[in-house]
Formats: sequence, C-alpha cells, structure tokens
Amino acid sequence: MASKRDYYEVLGVGRESAADDIKRAYRQAAMKYHPDRNREPGAEQSFKEAAEAYEVLSDPEKRARYDRFGHEGLNGVPMHDFAHMRADDIFSVFEELLGGAFGGGRARGRSRAGGGGGGVDIQTTLELEMQDVATGTERTLRFERQDYCQPCSGRGAAPGTNTTPCKTCGGYGQVERQQSMGFFVTRQVVECPACHGRGQTITKPCRDCGGSGRAAKEVVVSVKVPRGIHDGQMIRVRGEGEPGMNGQTRGDLLCVIRISEHPFLVRDGDHLICRLPISFTQAALGGQVEVPTLAGRAPLRIPSGTQHGAVFKLSGKGLPNINTGRSGDEIVQVLVEIPKKLTRKQEELLRQLAATEDNTALPESRGFFERMKDYLMGKGDAGA
Repeated sequence: MASKRDYYEVLGVGRESAADDIKRAYRQAAMKYHPDRNREPGAEQSFKEAAEAYEVLSDPEKRARYDRFGHEGLNGVPMHDFAHMRADDIFSVFEELLGGAFGGGRARGRSRAGGGGGGVDIQTTLELEMQDVATGTERTLRFERQDYCQPCSGRGAAPGTNTTPCKTCGGYGQVERQQSMGFFVTRQVVECPACHGRGQTITKPCRDCGGSGRAAKEVVVSVKVPRGIHDGQMIRVRGEGEPGMNGQTRGDLLCVIRISEHPFLVRDGDHLICRLPISFTQAALGGQVEVPTLAGRAPLRIPSGTQHGAVFKLSGKGLPNINTGRSGDEIVQVLVEIPKKLTRKQEELLRQLAATEDNTALPESRGFFERMKDYLMGKGDAGA
C-alpha cells in the first residue's frame, strides 16, 4: 500500500500556518485540480487528496493528533472516505467554502426535481484483537457527523417559514448551459447556480444552521463484526453516514478492520502458526508440553527424537472461515534451543553422552557421511 503524503505538503503550507492560510490553500488546490476544470491524469486524485488534507488540518482536534502522531494518530477518528467519493460529493461537503469557486459550471451528475441526491459515506477504523476474529464481536462507536438540522428538519429555512421555487431553474435544481465551439454548439445540464441545486429559494434562513440544513451531531452506532474477518476488510453500516447537501438520504459508515498482532500466534488464512521453543532434552526424550491457543493452553505430545523445525497440527484450533464458518488448524513448529552456557555438571554429563554417540547410527548423519565418503572417493579416483 502506498504511503500517504504529508498533509501540509499536499496543501503547500507550513506547519505553523494559520487556519485562514490553510483554507485559502485548499480552495486554490480544489480550483486547480477539480475534474471539471482539469482533465490531466491524476488531477482527480490530487483533488481528493487535498480534500482529505483539508478535513484534517481545518479541524483543531484532528490537526493536533496529526501533528503529534502523524497519519497513525488518526486511526479510529471518523473521516470522510474521499478516495471512494465522487468529485461532486466532495464539493457538497465543503460547499460553503467552494460554492463561489465554480459558479454554475459544475455538473452534479444527478437527476432530481426539487432536491434529492445521495448521502456521503464516512470512514473510520475499528481495532480488533485476534480473539475477536475467532468469536465475532459487537462494538459501539461514538463519533460526530454532519446531520439534519433538528430545528428546521434539514430544510434550511427558519421554522414556520416556507421556501419558494427558484426563479432561475423553476424548482428543478438544474439548468441547461449552452456553449459555442466554432460551428458546434454544446448543451450541458448543470446545477442551478442560483439555488445550488436545491430547487428552492430560502427567504429566511434557519438561525441554527445558517440555511445549510445541516448541523454537527454526536451519534452512537453499534457495529457487528462477523467471525473470521480479515485485516483490511471493510464493514459497511448502511445509512449511518452523512446526508448530501441536497439529499434526504444518508450515506454509509465504512469501518476498516485492523487486527492487532498476537503475542504467540501468526495468522495464515484460516490457520494459525505457533513457533514453540523446546529444549534439546525434550526433543531427544520426548514429553508433553503446553501450547498457547486462542481458547487457552492446549497439551501437545512431543515424540522422542523430534527434530528442529518439526511441525505438528492441532486440528480445529485455527480461525473460522468468514464464509463457511469451518475452523482452520493451529500449526505448531518446534524450535530446538541449544543452551549457550552450561554448568560444570551439565557439561560433564554431555561429554559422557558424546562418548557414547555413534553418528553413523543416526539417519541424517549416516546419509550425510555416506554421501561425503562417496564424494571423496570419487575425487580420489578422478585424481588417480
């Protein structure tokens, strides 16, 4: 995965820049890279990158976390999923800032009369333990999002007042733009520049939201995590995102899963791998050891004569498959440890053992020495 650029670098500002400087820099970047104005390859990606940078640097709390911890400091902080949003949806998020930048030449790409339009997705990170993957879990998220203004019910007009159809577009929210290009005339349906696609004119704006129809609201959302989910997968919670500027439906909440490392187990698909150190006497004599699993400790019988790197399987001790529910296995690889320091008695006992050893009786050693003998004899014959 490509690393993200520094947000200050994206907007071309310094780390000590004031809020107004950051706002001005983002507005310039949005005007420069908006797909309706810039058809060069990579312009749309730069437009989205600038929006993400501005969302963080324009928010004092997010900016403080970013300044201290970098991109990692934003894990778990609800943010818009700009990478998967269309340019006009991004425009709607910052319409108050960008509204005068594009006039009526920005096509919304939506067909509606008197409003409508989809909502805006937002994204957050959900941190899990390996145990949560095995059992499944349910998490409660508390975050702030832009929502319908309660006093005006999202209309933008002061309570008790009415809106009137826009005189420019007749309440449709869109107008036809005509442009001459030599002998050709092109026509394009674009958002009405007078009502910004609402189709209605507000005579008296709501005092709480300033006529936007939106206000910040803290919400609590419960997210169900299925068994067997993988790191990097995304859970979509329908209808828990933000409403579009002109829409009456909300987008979705996208939860990106991040699974922390287990101290003893490594995931390989639906299987778990455990590398278990044993002493050379355990390997030689055999015995029973305890192995860590997600369900606690499990016994494992080590046969006498076990070699370094030998593999054993604990059936069904892995993780469930997210589709079938069938559990994988836990693979235990034993690592024979040789002590670096011996007591005098241990060294004496080992020397006694060494005196009794017959390397040629061991399968691996016998094969090695036989191959070496044949090799040396072959060299001698060649020399003769």
